[in-house]
Amino acid sequence: MRSTIFAVLALVALVSTAPAPLIARAPPNIPTNSDAQTQLVGLTVAAQGSQTGYSRDLFPHWTTQSGTCNTRETVLKRDGTSVVTDSACASTSGQWFSPYDGATWSAASDVDIDHVVPLSNAWKSGAASWATARRQAFANDLTNPQLIAVTDNVNQAKGDQGPESWKPPVTSYYCTYAKMWIKVKSVYSLTVTSAEKSALTSMLNSC
Repeated sequence: MRSTIFAVLALVALVSTAPAPLIARAPPNIPTNSDAQTQLVGLTVAAQGSQTGYSRDLFPHWTTQSGTCNTRETVLKRDGTSVVTDSACASTSGQWFSPYDGATWSAASDVDIDHVVPLSNAWKSGAASWATARRQAFANDLTNPQLIAVTDNVNQAKGDQGPESWKPPVTSYYCTYAKMWIKVKSVYSLTVTSAEKSALTSMLNSC
């Protein structure tokens, strides 16, 4: 009996000291399911525009947000857990959970900041006609769910693809991803293709 009690106590101690799993920290202003449905209906369906003239440099990104912290560093701190930064605001330690693939990282170099609606996609769906100031606001938007810390190679695999051709590896994240995409396109009055809208509708149905 005594040995059983000791075993139980040891198990309780082990469980109580085990680190809690990291939980993804959601970007701001993700719409409700109902609001996302309404916003999707309100998006203009149009053929994708031309890539001609596009350059990432036309979307000034990772601008200074506060002190020595730029947009990337600000999102790393927002989305990470126990993040420590140096005097230049570079993350020297912390943990990041990537909701796209469910991976956890302890080095900021393994994490990319994804533009949920890629800059190239935005260019082809309306941003080609924007002034530079609006493109800069889009590329550094901390108010809407446009920026999120994720595994670097997953972000690179996504590239500039829309949800009709790329979705997060974690299928349970389809709902949130679709709502973020729709919100950003709605806020910036960007168009969607018919295939894109169909994919988003299907993803919302998983909510």
